Amino acid sequence: MTNPVNQAEDLLLEHQLCFALSVASRSVVGAYRPVLENLGITHPQYLVMLALWEDSPRTVRNLSDTLLMEPATLSPMLKRLESAGLVTRNRAPGNDRALAVNLTDAGLALRDKAVEVPGAMMARLQLSRDQVLELNATMRRLIAATQQPQLG
Repeated sequence: MTNPVNQAEDLLLEHQLCFALSVASRSVVGAYRPVLENLGITHPQYLVMLALWEDSPRTVRNLSDTLLMEPATLSPMLKRLESAGLVTRNRAPGNDRALAVNLTDAGLALRDKAVEVPGAMMARLQLSRDQVLELNATMRRLIAATQQPQLG
């Protein structure tokens, strides 16, 4: 039998995982803002660039799947990155319906500046590399759990 006191406490805002994650997400992304301003990109653009620094060129669909973003959200961001001279968008070879996103020389060069971001963020958030890895693993488990079909 469920304890009514526990049920009442379960509804406290401070006990809500969704609340803590929402505030933490806004806070962490906000902490990135001044660090990324030095690179001339926003946090969502930084995520796109990280994906492209790992593997380029990529199709818009591949980026969308990798970043768990809708293509409609990604397209305007890619246009801004292209206007900034960091990426190009062209038809994918052998598939005229797909757009391939590729890094420009400036986009590749930005990576050399971006290598400072993780260390700056660890210092800013007062986290060790091990703590970041642990938090990342926990978040990935949560993400995976939300991607599973729910029973009942």
